[in-house]
Amino acid sequence: MALAILLAVATRAAPPRGDPPRSITTRDGIRLRIETWVAGLEVPWSIAFTSRERALVTERPGRVRVVENGVLRSAPLATLEDVEATGETGLMGLALAPDYAASRLVYLSYAYGGRFQTRVRVIQLRDDGSRLVRTRTIVDALPASQYHAGCRLRFGPDGKLYITTGDATDRTLAQKMDSLAGKTLRVNPNGSIPADNPFPGSSIFSLGHRNAQGLDWQPATGLQFQTEHGPSGFDGPGGGDEVNIVEAGKNYGWPVIHHRAGGRGMVSPLLEFTPAIAPAGASFVHGGALPGLAGDFVLAALRGERLVRVRFAPGDPRRVAFSEDLLAGAYGRLREVMRGPDGALYVSTSNRDGRGRPRDVDDKILKITELK
Repeated sequence: MALAILLAVATRAAPPRGDPPRSITTRDGIRLRIETWVAGLEVPWSIAFTSRERALVTERPGRVRVVENGVLRSAPLATLEDVEATGETGLMGLALAPDYAASRLVYLSYAYGGRFQTRVRVIQLRDDGSRLVRTRTIVDALPASQYHAGCRLRFGPDGKLYITTGDATDRTLAQKMDSLAGKTLRVNPNGSIPADNPFPGSSIFSLGHRNAQGLDWQPATGLQFQTEHGPSGFDGPGGGDEVNIVEAGKNYGWPVIHHRAGGRGMVSPLLEFTPAIAPAGASFVHGGALPGLAGDFVLAALRGERLVRVRFAPGDPRRVAFSEDLLAGAYGRLREVMRGPDGALYVSTSNRDGRGRPRDVDDKILKITELK
C-alpha cells in the first residue's frame, strides 16, 4: 500500500508576547490543558517513568535527574563524568528494561571522546533508588561527531532494544553495511545480536538514516515510527525532515534520496517537512488523560518550536488523515515527548542548548492533559 506523502510548511516561530497558553483547542475541538510539571532543568533530553510517582530525566551535560510526585529532586541520581556535550552531543537516550520492576535496569546513551574523536556508547545500569550503578556496556564506539550523533533508545513490543544512530556528518556511511552510522540498531537487553535480525550476525535493523531522534510503536499495529532530520544545506538542500514507518531490513534512502524523492529499493517518508522543523522526540497517545487524541502520533520540533499532531485515517494506519501544529512558538524549542503512566504527554523544552532563547525557569517539562 502506498504511503501518503504530505508537505508541511513550517517557519521559525518568534517568542510569544505575554504568558504562554494554559490551554489550547485542536482543529477538531479537543481542549487541552498545558501546565508546567517541573522547571529548572538544563537541556532535558529523555524521560522515563519508573512508576506513576517517579520519573528519570537525562540532562545533556551528563546528569540523570529524578522527579518524584511532580517535584524535581535537587541531587542528581547519577552524573557521568566522561560525557562529551558539544554541538548536539551529550547524555541523550534513556530507556527502562521491560522487566524494570524486577531488574531495576536502566539504559543510557551518551557521547564521549572529545570534540574531534566523538563516539557514542550505550550502557546498562542498575537503579537502587539513590544512585545508578553501571553494570555493563551494551554497544560501544558508535560513529558520531558533534553533530548527527543520534541517539534515541527505546524497547520495542518484542522486548528488544532499538538504538538510532546518526550519520556522523559523513553521509556516505548511512548506506555502508560495514558501518553502524545512519542506522537503526536492534539488540537483546544484554547487547547480543538477536538471531532473527534482518541481516544475520549484524545489529543493523534498518539503514539509510541521516539522524533519527524520535521513536515509538503504533499501539494498534505495532508498526515502528521514527522522526528524522533532513539535510541542512552543507549535505543537501535544506528541509526534508521526515516521519518514517521503519521496518526490518528496509533502506530509507539517505543520502541517495531525500525530501519527497523516491528510489528503487528505498522507502520514501510518510510525512515530509520543508522548511525544516528539526523533529525530535515522539510518542503515540494511548488515551488515559488524553482520550480525544488516542491513536495520534505527536512529535516535538526543535527549530520549528512546536508539537506536530498526526491523525491517521480510520481503518488505514499507514495513511495520514491530517496533521496540525500545536503550541507554535509558545515555549520555544521542544525536544522530548513521552507518554506518562497516567496517559498524559510530558514535553521537554530545549532552550538552553545553545540554539534557543532561554525563558524564565527554562528548561522545563510540560504536562498536557485533556480538559473535560
